[in-house]
Amino acid sequence: QVQLQESGPGLVKPSQTLSLTCTVSGGSITARTYYWGWIRQPPGKELEWVGAMGYTGNTYASPSLQSRTSIFRDTSKNQFTLHLSSVTPEDTAVYYCARSLLSNLYAYDYWGQGTQVTVSS
Repeated sequence: QVQLQESGPGLVKPSQTLSLTCTVSGGSITARTYYWGWIRQPPGKELEWVGAMGYTGNTYASPSLQSRTSIFRDTSKNQFTLHLSSVTPEDTAVYYCARSLLSNLYAYDYWGQGTQVTVSS
C-alpha cells in the first residue's frame, strides 16, 4: 500500500518561497509509469492541480503557476519536494501530495493527508 506524507512549514510570509516535501512509502517514486503530484485546495475553492514529476524526473506545472513552481526529488530518500516562489495570500491552501493513476498526469488515487499552508505576514 502506497502511503504519502507531506511536511513543511505551516506559515510562510508573502514574497517568500513555500517548500513542502512528500515522503513516500510502499512504492518507489522511480516506478514506471506513475506521476507524483502536488494538488492544493484554497479555502472555499475546488482542488487545483499544481504540478507533478514523472518517474524519469521530468516535471510539469500548471500554466498559471509554472513561472513560480519547481519540483525536485531525492530518490535515496524516496521524497519529492515542491517549491513555490513569491507567494501571496492567494497561495494559502491545504496542499496534498499524491500518486497518479498509471500514466495519467491529472488523475490521482493515493493521497497524503494534506497540510495547511497559510501565507501571511
